[in-house]
Amino acid sequence: MSAVVQTRRVTVPQIRAHKGAEPIVCLTCYHAHTARLLDTHVDLMLVGDSLGMVMHGLETTVGVTLDMMITHGKAVMRGSSHALVTIDMPFGSYEESPQAAFRNAARVMQETGCTAVKMEGGTRMAETIRYLTQRGIPVMGHIGLTPQSVNVMGGFKTTGRTVAEWPAILADAKAVSDAGAFAVVLEGMAEPLAAHITQEIAIPTIGIGASSACDGQVLVMEDMLGLNPNPPKFVRQYAQLGPAIEAAVEAYAKDVRERRFPGVENVYPMKKAQ
Repeated sequence: MSAVVQTRRVTVPQIRAHKGAEPIVCLTCYHAHTARLLDTHVDLMLVGDSLGMVMHGLETTVGVTLDMMITHGKAVMRGSSHALVTIDMPFGSYEESPQAAFRNAARVMQETGCTAVKMEGGTRMAETIRYLTQRGIPVMGHIGLTPQSVNVMGGFKTTGRTVAEWPAILADAKAVSDAGAFAVVLEGMAEPLAAHITQEIAIPTIGIGASSACDGQVLVMEDMLGLNPNPPKFVRQYAQLGPAIEAAVEAYAKDVRERRFPGVENVYPMKKAQ
């Protein structure tokens, strides 16, 4: 007798069903306590390899390791119960071959409990995406500005600024879709091209610095919260937590230096003399 397992999490088919419908709400997330805060408000949490820059102070995402992604992925899974969690495959963990990609992606899913992985690359990654999806690993694609290729691209540059670039990028999008990806991130892409791709492919597009015509949007949470002093131009900051944190720390430091330790008197209160 088999038991039916009820899942509370958003599923891959549910994300795919957002195509042409209600936009997908997505944010990056790297730790348990923020996962708890995000969980009821987003459809998808991306444990992005941007954690290398945001959490570890790296200049690019190239130095992020598989172990780093798994560690942060475990934390996000512990802090969430509703949103679909997708984890980035870091540089060097999937490019060698479909078989190597499968082994590493399977390890990510087994050790974290996440639902899906994300890989950068279009046409060149189609065979790998197909190989993984046929073997039970849901894949989100990522085309346009691909940060893991920053050294080849010579920096973080918008793609699709000229019409001459469009055919190759559109071919990337179609290859990812046809290979079985359930969604694709369009990053740093000229607005008309991103809108055109959204119309042309069957899977949802999730923009970041792309078009409002995309089927959803993802932002780096720290950028959106004002924790990055130099956020990308396309980011709307919904809060200014950076200055607020600095002001709070400054106030705390002042109290300590003046030997005012707030709350200490409540830990072991003195008994009044009889």
